[in-house]
Amino acid sequence: MDFNTLHHQPQPLLIANAWDASSALAAEQAGYDALGTSSAAIATMLGYEDGEGMSFDELFYIVSRIKAVTELPLSVDLEAGYGDTTDQVIENIHRLAHLGVVGINIEDSRVINHERSLVDAIYFADKLRELIQACPGIFFNVRTDTFLLSCENTLEETLYRGRLYTEQGAHGLFVPCVTRTDDIAALASEIAVPLNVMCMPSLPDFRTLTSLGVKRISMGNFIHANLQTQLTDLLCKIQAHHSFSDVFGHENNR
Repeated sequence: MDFNTLHHQPQPLLIANAWDASSALAAEQAGYDALGTSSAAIATMLGYEDGEGMSFDELFYIVSRIKAVTELPLSVDLEAGYGDTTDQVIENIHRLAHLGVVGINIEDSRVINHERSLVDAIYFADKLRELIQACPGIFFNVRTDTFLLSCENTLEETLYRGRLYTEQGAHGLFVPCVTRTDDIAALASEIAVPLNVMCMPSLPDFRTLTSLGVKRISMGNFIHANLQTQLTDLLCKIQAHHSFSDVFGHENNR
């Protein structure tokens, strides 16, 4: 089943967000149908802040290692594109496509001086149209950060941007931080492309999301963050107990 078709099934596509080859392999072994990279998790792993703190070449290398170990469909979180010009962004997408990447996330906000803000919707839509026309075969999952940034009249602005991006050829709409059932239902019913929501503490369960019309569910960087917390806890226990007993206490290591 191709990547686009995975977004048009009765059940939402639960996409595993990976940050390196081992996490991608774990997702494949767990039976996931597709992978997406997490820019925030990769940035943390490499010692950067999220928001294009790393270079595209560093991202490209991580993606190449993921593609080397799994044949699962892979979508790459390209953030704002890793380029100052549309041509640069197009070149980046072409390089990813050459690796076998089947989709990207691209967002309508930028991080400047550690502060994220929305890009003008018309400007972004015009750029998006150029990108999509220049990159046939790539699934464009367009992220709008209206809910993430709690902008004024959030739902209305999200609907406006979602319709605008869909008109320019977007294949999916990603709305991180939307959690209220009424908002999710409105977006799923009024936007003509598959709706992607993200793991959040108050996100409804998958059965509810299915009933609301969601077509893609992603994890963001939360799985990576959870594992980092577990790692810190384990390292603290080793030091506190002066023993490696906690390393071998897990049933899988017995």
